Amino acid sequence: MLCYDGKLSLFCFTVASLIAILPEVLLRLEFDVPQAYFNNIWITHLFQYGFLNFFLLLAFRGFSYKVAVRAVFLGYAFGCGILLSAIAVPSWQTFGIYITMLAIFHYSEFLSIAWINPSTLSIDSFILNHSIAYGMAACSSWVEFTVERQYFPGMKELSFVSYFGLILCICGEVLRKLAMFTAKHNFNHIVQSEKMDNHELVTYGVYKLCRHPSYVGWFYWSIGTQLILQNPFCLLAYAAASWRFFHDRILIEEITLLNFFGQDYVEYQKRVGTGLPFIPGYKLNL
Repeated sequence: MLCYDGKLSLFCFTVASLIAILPEVLLRLEFDVPQAYFNNIWITHLFQYGFLNFFLLLAFRGFSYKVAVRAVFLGYAFGCGILLSAIAVPSWQTFGIYITMLAIFHYSEFLSIAWINPSTLSIDSFILNHSIAYGMAACSSWVEFTVERQYFPGMKELSFVSYFGLILCICGEVLRKLAMFTAKHNFNHIVQSEKMDNHELVTYGVYKLCRHPSYVGWFYWSIGTQLILQNPFCLLAYAAASWRFFHDRILIEEITLLNFFGQDYVEYQKRVGTGLPFIPGYKLNL
């Protein structure tokens, strides 16, 4: 069952998404709204987003406030992404799809942990502050998109590449969430160094297909984001950086898993691969 903070985040995410698309809905439905409301749509969005955050300051405190402000941020980004992908000029529509997928990914990480393992829930569950390298990679992709759009706008219009990237993102996201919900309380964003009493080796469901389905999903999701944006340079950089990150992460994680489960994990390694190309994981030389 979803815990209180999960319910709060879902409410805030949903409300913020709806408020983000409100100006466009009012305009399309031709409500009697002052035209000045639409003259500069970005000022409208800044006002709405500022009002939401002011309300949060009054309504919540402590951990609940931290959850609410991040859920509102992601919800508003999701709504703006929907708007961009639907009504922006063609060269900006791909960026709208990208923002939508990015917001869904980060919010669903928190919501999933709130559902399957609420005892480990924290602000870090949004993984918005994953690492400096992660933030730099995201900023680099935005810079590349903006520069290339400025000089080659046709390059950023929706194409087969963008749609393929969207499909890759969706498949990666679904696989990662299936992995999380299959593992349930055994899933954690942080590699565990001590085995808990209820920690068990999960080898069923998507874990029959690969040993690290959550990493596989995240790996292909990250590549998909750059295909959506049609960023050739960041596509290569993301693929290389993601591969290196998961290569090192899996080595560390499998050392702990071998310590936890011993021969059972050795047998599991023999039956099932990691799921990531050219990453065999940590193998014992027996």
